[in-house]
Amino acid sequence: MIERYTRAEMGQIWSERRKFETWLEVELAVCEVLAERGVIPGSDMEAIRGASFEVAAVKEREQVTDHDVAAFVDVVAASIGKSGRWLHYGLTSSDVLDTGLALQLRDAGKVLLTDAGELVGVLVAQAREYRDTICIGRTHGVHAEPTTFGVKLAGFAFEAERSRRRLEVALAQLAVGKLSGAVGTYSALDPTVEKAVMDHLGLEHEPVSTQVVPRDRHAELLSAVALAGASLERLATEIRHLQRTEVREVEEPFKEGQKGSSAMPHKRNPIVSERVTGLARVLRGNAQAGLENVALWHERDISHSSAERIVLPDSTTLLDYMYNLAIRVVGGLRVDPERMRENLELTHGAIFSQSLLNALVEAGLGRDVAYRVVQRAAQAAWDERRPFRQLLEAEPEVAGHLDAPQLDELFDYGRFLRNLPAVFERLDVLVVG
Repeated sequence: MIERYTRAEMGQIWSERRKFETWLEVELAVCEVLAERGVIPGSDMEAIRGASFEVAAVKEREQVTDHDVAAFVDVVAASIGKSGRWLHYGLTSSDVLDTGLALQLRDAGKVLLTDAGELVGVLVAQAREYRDTICIGRTHGVHAEPTTFGVKLAGFAFEAERSRRRLEVALAQLAVGKLSGAVGTYSALDPTVEKAVMDHLGLEHEPVSTQVVPRDRHAELLSAVALAGASLERLATEIRHLQRTEVREVEEPFKEGQKGSSAMPHKRNPIVSERVTGLARVLRGNAQAGLENVALWHERDISHSSAERIVLPDSTTLLDYMYNLAIRVVGGLRVDPERMRENLELTHGAIFSQSLLNALVEAGLGRDVAYRVVQRAAQAAWDERRPFRQLLEAEPEVAGHLDAPQLDELFDYGRFLRNLPAVFERLDVLVVG
C-alpha cells in the first residue's frame, strides 16, 4: 500500500523485515520441536538459536535462486554455520509461507479489532450526545418524517459493531498454520510435530490441507474487510449528503489552516468522507480477488500467490486507515441543530401526513378517503408553500373528525420521540472489543 494510506503500526506488520521474522519464527519453532524429539542434536540447536538475516542479503540471494523462501533459507543457514543444515528440515515452502502469513494476519487483526471497537465507542458517544436533536428523516432522498440525529448515529453504531464481530470471526478462523508437506500427507514430518509447533506459535493446525492452507479462509477475511468498508462508506455517504450546501446539517471537522479548494477560498469539502467512499471500492475489488483465489489446481498451484501478496496487506492496511478517518470525522463532527430545525419546515408541515392519516382512520374515516384528503393537502403545502395545517382545516372531512386540540397534538414533534428511549437503551448491549 502506498505510504499516503499506511499507518505506522500496520506498515510495520506488513514490512519485508516482519515477513521474514515470521518465517524465522516458524523455522525456529520447528527446529525446537525436532530438538526436543532428538532429531536435531543439542549442540546444533544452540547454534540454530543464533540465526539471523538481513533483508538486503535475502533480496540479493533471491536474484540467484529466483525463489524467496529458498533465498531466505540460504541466508539464514549461512548465518548459523554447519548446523544450518537443519534449517527447513522436512518443510515445503508453503509450510513456512502460510504459517508465517497467519502470524502477520493475527497481528494485523489485533489492530483492526482495536480500530473497530474505537469506532463503535465514538458512534455510541455521539449518538447519546444527539439523541434528542431532531432532524428530518429522508427516504429516497426526500423528506419523510422527523427523527433525531442520535438515532441515525445509533444505527451506524450497531452496524459498526456487526462489522467488528464479522472481523473477529474471520480472523479467528484464519489463525491456522500447516506443516503437512508437499501435498498434505505428512510424508516428511508427522502430525504431532505440526501440532507441537502450532501450539508453540499460538495457532491452530489446519485439519486437512493440501500444499497450502485452503484459501476460503483468506477469502472470508477479505469479505469481512470489504463489508466493513461498505459500512464505512454508508456512514461517509450520509455525511457527504448532510454537508451539501442545500442541506448543511453536518460538516466534517475543518482544522485551522486547512484549505478546501485551491481556487475557491470559501469551500469546505467533505474530502475525508469522499476518501473513505473511494477506498471502499478498492476493498470490494480485493475481496473479489480473494474469492477467485479459492479455486486452485489439484493440491496447489501458485495463481493465488501474486494476488495475495497485494490484497491481504493492502486490504488490512486500507481498513485500518479508513477506520481512523471515520473515528476522526465522527468524533469531530460539526452538527448544526438550528439548520436541522429549519430543514424540518421545508415542506410546511407535510411531514406530519402519516400522523393525520392515522388519526382520521381512528376517527372513523375510510382509509382511502383519508389518504386522498391528506395527500391533497400535503402536496398543496409543499408545492404552493402554504401551511399544511391550514389546508387541512379547510377540508370538510378533517374538520368533521378532528378538533383544534387534536390537531395541536398531532402537529407536535414530540410525538416522534416518545418511543426513542427504547432505541437508546439498546446501545448499552453493545460489546466493544
